[in-house]
Amino acid sequence: MRYAVVIEKAVDNYSAYVPDLPGCVATGETVAEVERELREAIRFHIEGLKEDGLPVPPPTAVAEYVDAWALRKLKHPNRSRKLRSFLDN
Repeated sequence: MRYAVVIEKAVDNYSAYVPDLPGCVATGETVAEVERELREAIRFHIEGLKEDGLPVPPPTAVAEYVDAWALRKLKHPNRSRKLRSFLDN
């Protein structure tokens, strides 16, 4: 299974979490380290769910980048509505 993950830069390190696995988090000094730690955290989290007889949530989160500059340029209400419809799909 492939889960979407969020990696954020903190003051002195990086932190990461898995939106589809609440409570599954990791930290590391570098992006590579936090990715390694999060892979291990995901394995551990899923093993724990299985041991407790709980269902393993399927991956449902989707990660996308949105160009914020393009969003600022839209001033016409009809265009904004079309963009929101596009982003919702």
